[in-house]
Amino acid sequence: MNMIEALNSAHDVMLGRDEAVVAFGEDAGYFGGVFRVTAGLQKKYGKTRVFDAPIAEGGIVGTAIGMALYGLKPVAEIQFADYIFPGFDQIFSEAGRIRYRTAGEWSVPMVIRSPYGGGIFGGQTHSQSPEAFFAHMPGIKTVIPSNPYDAKGLLIAAIEDPDPVLFFEPKRIYNGPFDGYYDRPVTPWARDPRAEVPEGHYTVPIGKAAVVREGEAVTVLAYGTMVHVALATAAVEGIDAEVIDLRTIVPLDIGTIEQSVKKTGRCVVLHEATRTAGFGAELSALVQERCFYHLEAPVVRVTGYDTPYPHSMEWDYFPGPARLGPALKAVLKD
Repeated sequence: MNMIEALNSAHDVMLGRDEAVVAFGEDAGYFGGVFRVTAGLQKKYGKTRVFDAPIAEGGIVGTAIGMALYGLKPVAEIQFADYIFPGFDQIFSEAGRIRYRTAGEWSVPMVIRSPYGGGIFGGQTHSQSPEAFFAHMPGIKTVIPSNPYDAKGLLIAAIEDPDPVLFFEPKRIYNGPFDGYYDRPVTPWARDPRAEVPEGHYTVPIGKAAVVREGEAVTVLAYGTMVHVALATAAVEGIDAEVIDLRTIVPLDIGTIEQSVKKTGRCVVLHEATRTAGFGAELSALVQERCFYHLEAPVVRVTGYDTPYPHSMEWDYFPGPARLGPALKAVLKD
């Protein structure tokens, strides 16, 4: 399966397994979503289980919260992460606080999933990476898969989780990596867009990172599309980098990060979101706090720029090997 097919399979498994699960969003019912993640599910499960919502993100999120409090397990789609902000107050002030404000009497077992990041020349309103906002919200878990197997297992785990989960899907790798990622052809090391994904039920634990490439010289922390950029850069530059796919940024698997950085003594953080106050700043601080006496060089961030997301200059904005390669080499010189 590619990532779209894997996410569709996760919905299918959970809709069939648990009658409390419902899926909805703008165009998510009859049409099956802009990216076809929910394609065919309304026909299979009916209009009361998979249905369309108005173009009102605050209403979508608020409705999902009410459903979850009532006993359902809603999976709400925000068509693009850029449009999640009308529902921001509902997520921050309601979904993330209900378990705490009721002393654990009530929980909100809901998932808000949304395509995020660049890769389709969507410009400023279809390409943003807002994960740092939600990482700052107490009570919200934030998941970002990098491959089809993890995408399905993490989405099932998110649906089964008793608390609210933000599930960001990197649209640039919905159908798999392609040559446009990089500043030179990548066919020799690009991953196959399809992966072995079981048909049935399985989970990938929320809060557990994966070491996707072992190395001794430097640790690269990444998630989503940037995992592929890190792997490609290490391969083409011949750098003995250990690449860690965070999978989830909240909760964060700091133990795996700490173990790797103490081994390599160097760390580069990679994400496509803007630099200032991005999640990379939190990662840098944590690494410095926990691994200071093992570091052989300062922690370095390679990120998007502090500008609105460009349209025509998307490849220049997006961190790729042309920027990550020199950063890795500079860290290794220190």
